[in-house]
Amino acid sequence: MAATRRLCSLLRLGRWSCQSAGIPLSRALTDLIPRVSQENDILDFLEKQPHRKHPGILNLSQVQLPQALVIAAQRLLQESSIPNIEKQVQTLTNYLWSRKLPVESEELRQKAIQLENELQQATGSLQSEKQLRGAVLSALRKTIYHWQKLSYDESLSLLYMAARLDGGFAAVSRAFHEIQARVPDFKPQTLMDFGSGTGSVTWAAYNTWGHSLREYLNVDSSAPMLALAERLLKGGLDSGKPHVPGVFFRQFLPVSPKIQYDVVVSAFSLSELPSMADRSEVIQTLWRKTGHFLVLIENGTKTGHHLLMDARDLVLKGPEKFPLDHRPGHVFAPCPHELPCPKLSTSPPQACSFSQAYNTIPFSWNHSHKEEKFSLVILSRSFPGENHRLARVTQPVLKRPRHVHCHLCCPDGHLQHVVVTARRHGRHLYRCARASSWGDRLPLTTSPELPPSPVQDPSDN
Repeated sequence: MAATRRLCSLLRLGRWSCQSAGIPLSRALTDLIPRVSQENDILDFLEKQPHRKHPGILNLSQVQLPQALVIAAQRLLQESSIPNIEKQVQTLTNYLWSRKLPVESEELRQKAIQLENELQQATGSLQSEKQLRGAVLSALRKTIYHWQKLSYDESLSLLYMAARLDGGFAAVSRAFHEIQARVPDFKPQTLMDFGSGTGSVTWAAYNTWGHSLREYLNVDSSAPMLALAERLLKGGLDSGKPHVPGVFFRQFLPVSPKIQYDVVVSAFSLSELPSMADRSEVIQTLWRKTGHFLVLIENGTKTGHHLLMDARDLVLKGPEKFPLDHRPGHVFAPCPHELPCPKLSTSPPQACSFSQAYNTIPFSWNHSHKEEKFSLVILSRSFPGENHRLARVTQPVLKRPRHVHCHLCCPDGHLQHVVVTARRHGRHLYRCARASSWGDRLPLTTSPELPPSPVQDPSDN
């Protein structure tokens, strides 16, 4: 009210002439009206923390694998007799990153009909039905992604460990850190990991909540992979005391719908299912077994992001089969809203991904530091998302002299490129923005009464 009265007084007295000074009215209004309330909001957001450690900072500086896990992985690889292991690890890494979802049967049928019509128009009746069918099949092989299920035997499981153990641990650690940082009183006792692979989720959970977790259930269809995960827990040996107590292994999901786990995780596993129907069935099963948080992680690609948005929509909007827990689902992270993803509506669609730095396992071919690029969605039953509506930084923050470029996904469901300055947004928000990085959260929104300030492309600076 005080700011409004001051504005009216200035306008009446003619002591503010925007036109003569060449200052846009929207900028002048932004400088005057929201400053006091915005400053108060930022001070509440800071909670007496220094700007460089503001509550929206969620990215971990550098993830370090537990030394026991590093030693176990090195021991297992030294004992193996895999030829050209460095080349095979790189090949598997590239294959897993570029892997796409299998083509659905209906999509394949429609594509075949389209190709058949095109070939008939091009050749007329010169081809027999057998020749036409052969030509269609040949064209399909060239244009359709050929998806194959990966069967993890002992050798491939070791290669997967060498290629993905440290990066997977980093991505899951970043997801768990967000829950721990935003809900510090949450003390889970049980965890289930679907598609557990080498057990990196168990290690990351123990590293985060080891003081409270009592039961870890690892579910993976591959018996050799489960055996490898168990050996990693025992220091790379066949017998001995596991480093993490209370870990159980199964090849199939628990049948009983009544059993729930405080945290349910699927990391890089949904993309390995052969069809959309299979993914939907698994997602609904995982959600039924979720007591508090469901954490879904995939590669930071368009394919991985699109898959996670389908899972998010299924939980939020789809009818739940055999519901025993009637608490509704909410988006906990990374979306600051439950509206359609704005990244999917851009042309062309973009991947919503994040990056986490980590120290690698010191294999001979590894660099000491790497970045894991991943997409994630965290769904919650017990922590409504409306209490956490802060904009999310969706790209690396560009820091320039006296201003900062922030690309944000905002609570209103839109993407914004905001240039943060101390003059426009106040020194507290400006300093918070300079301290932020990709994946962090900021209390930065555009006032609904005013048009957004024009922004300049970062490449021009």
